[in-house]
Amino acid sequence: MKSLIVSAVVAGFLAALTQTHADWPQWRGPGGQGHADASKPPTEWSEVKNVSWRIELPGRGWSSPVILGNQVWVTAAHETVASDEEKKERLKANTGSQPLTVLSEVRIHALCIDKSSGKIVKDIEVLKKEDPQWVHQTNSYASPTPILEAGRLYCQNGSYGTACLDTQSGKVLWTNQDLWVMHENGPGGSPILWNDLLIFHMDGSDRQFIVALDKRTGRLAWQTRRTGKMNDNPQLKKAYGTPVVTRVRGRDVVISPAANWVYGYDPASGEELWRVEYGFLGFSIVPKPVVGDGMVYIGTSFMRPQLVALDITRAKPEIAWACKRSVPAISSPVLVGNELYFVSDSGGMVSCLDARTGNEQWRERIGGNHSASPLYAGGRLLFHSKEGETTALKPGRKFEILARNKLDGAHHGSAAVSDDALFLRTGRALYRIEKQ
Repeated sequence: MKSLIVSAVVAGFLAALTQTHADWPQWRGPGGQGHADASKPPTEWSEVKNVSWRIELPGRGWSSPVILGNQVWVTAAHETVASDEEKKERLKANTGSQPLTVLSEVRIHALCIDKSSGKIVKDIEVLKKEDPQWVHQTNSYASPTPILEAGRLYCQNGSYGTACLDTQSGKVLWTNQDLWVMHENGPGGSPILWNDLLIFHMDGSDRQFIVALDKRTGRLAWQTRRTGKMNDNPQLKKAYGTPVVTRVRGRDVVISPAANWVYGYDPASGEELWRVEYGFLGFSIVPKPVVGDGMVYIGTSFMRPQLVALDITRAKPEIAWACKRSVPAISSPVLVGNELYFVSDSGGMVSCLDARTGNEQWRERIGGNHSASPLYAGGRLLFHSKEGETTALKPGRKFEILARNKLDGAHHGSAAVSDDALFLRTGRALYRIEKQ
């Protein structure tokens, strides 16, 4: 009997472990760093090869899929175009770039897809906003990726609000639409979870701050204003970044990139612990920081993108090195071993740097235009282009292309991985791709 009990406990533990490894709860995976715990992901695919299912998605959005158990979630926006009279009034009040389309209303929906069958099993309106701000033509109203935990989905869409959803019943448990900034180009940053707090950035052209909500109620837990001096031009104060929490000198710290500065905050209170200036103009920050071996790697986006390596082992963190060549303004880097990889927005130039020194190991062109962040899975680096092509590279200090695979439609969101299957979203559809 004792051996049976032990066997049952071990089996339960292994099942739980397998379940954990099968989950992809946030943008860029369990650790938020673009690494997948997959041993045998597919190497080749197309519209007709190694596709277990493909589902057309209603609405429009660039959010990446998140996965827990047998549920795959994405968000999408349903847009109502304004009347001619409404357009005139809105355009008069527009102080930023002129939008191509003026909307009278936007509704953010959370879509749940059955991981096994590919069927949409829930389509729930979580947020609604009348007279919404415009978004850039390359952005969407549903670009931020939601975050999952047991029984809960948290959607954060910048000034359009935050919502918590019960993933089993589909009931919206709470919403918070009290926080507002002028994004200028629409929301972009994704939220993270730390203990009972949902943490995210609100960096507009008018106000800039980082905020935490109580994940149980949606109420404000703390809000901290950006303190670093920025350019006087409001357009150069905005950012669309996503924070990351890491261990620094014995304590958890929120690493938070914003315009001109990267900040360290206490995740429990929002207290600013330190800030480091990039040393040059950097704004509209999009990439998520990558952390490893006492360093944080941050893309500074516009005007001219640079990748800076921040040494966080020191009492006051400082920049160890910076790279200016072929650095993306949108996609995030990925760290594998001692090498750091990234791909340029246009032209598909991939760089491999020594992560400690910043020395270039190689720089080669794979082609295409890129906004999705790369993925490391099954011993391969995957780069997903707006042309719908995924290029697989062998990691290491020698450039080697392993495969090229093409789907119809553009890759804007990053890939997710579960049970050795890739989940790829294009402008129109979501795919489950695995060896058949």
